[in-house]
Amino acid sequence: MKNIGVLMGGYSSEWQISLKSGAVIAKHLDKNLFNVFPIAILEDGWYYSDDANNRHVVDKNDFSITVNDKHITFDCLYNTIHGTPGEDGKIQAYLELLNIPQTSCDSYQSAITFNKRDCIAVLKPWGIYTGKHIYLNKGADYNATDISKRLGLPYFVKANRSGSSFGVSKVYKTEELEKALELAFSVDDEVILESFLDGTEVSVGIYQLGEEIIALPPTEIVSENDFFDYEAKYQGKSQEITPARISVELTLAVQEQSKRIYSVLKCKGIARADFIFHDGTPHFIEINTNPGMSTESIIPQQIRATDKTLQQVFTEVIENTIKHHS
Repeated sequence: MKNIGVLMGGYSSEWQISLKSGAVIAKHLDKNLFNVFPIAILEDGWYYSDDANNRHVVDKNDFSITVNDKHITFDCLYNTIHGTPGEDGKIQAYLELLNIPQTSCDSYQSAITFNKRDCIAVLKPWGIYTGKHIYLNKGADYNATDISKRLGLPYFVKANRSGSSFGVSKVYKTEELEKALELAFSVDDEVILESFLDGTEVSVGIYQLGEEIIALPPTEIVSENDFFDYEAKYQGKSQEITPARISVELTLAVQEQSKRIYSVLKCKGIARADFIFHDGTPHFIEINTNPGMSTESIIPQQIRATDKTLQQVFTEVIENTIKHHS
């Protein structure tokens, strides 16, 4: 029996969503194969809570816990922390130093994919379609009229290093930019401004087993709000239709594009790429390397639309992570 820790929580505004994701993963791990330990990584401490709700603090020297005088180390950690430190490479770098396998991207890849600006810069030379972008750092001068001309109205203002649509606004009039920047800069000191692409929004789950990269059935996102913001994503203000109502050709095109992006970025574990079909071509928006795994999240929906179960996919991901750990 292998010891598997499920890492959840984190230090970002998404920590509660991550706890839900972790609970789903822990529930669906095969208890005949694995001893499962849900581990909260929170600002007030790192700890495993047992069935009696006793907290067992993680020893950060070797990432171990002691339960009933038994010293427990881990064969693999299932990383489902959204945001920092689990999605930006920090916890990955620490675990790499300790030589403990974890299911998400390696530290360098995580740092790149979490930074929207860097991620787009890496993908551009590979002919991946995206919108137009302008980048601003906190305190930098900008010309609101010039930005509107370059991007066209409306356009999006986003915090550069944030998941879950925190710090995102849609700007319809030039004079709305100041307020949008204020919101984005409250989340991050780097901001990305992105042209609005009109079209069907889809999200594709991807993971790798051995040499094979597998793309799940795409999900179509129809937001009740003006765009797929935090409310739409987590508070039921959107319709998520799996599989997406697009042709077989478009489905294959967006799946192939997702696999290519996953490969170019050297991702690992389960990731989710978001696109908008603009003029019939999938335009890349962003990639999420520790996507939501709560029951209502997109990836569990997509797995349910295949002939596999959550338990099977999670088992495959863990076994693949251990096997290919160098």
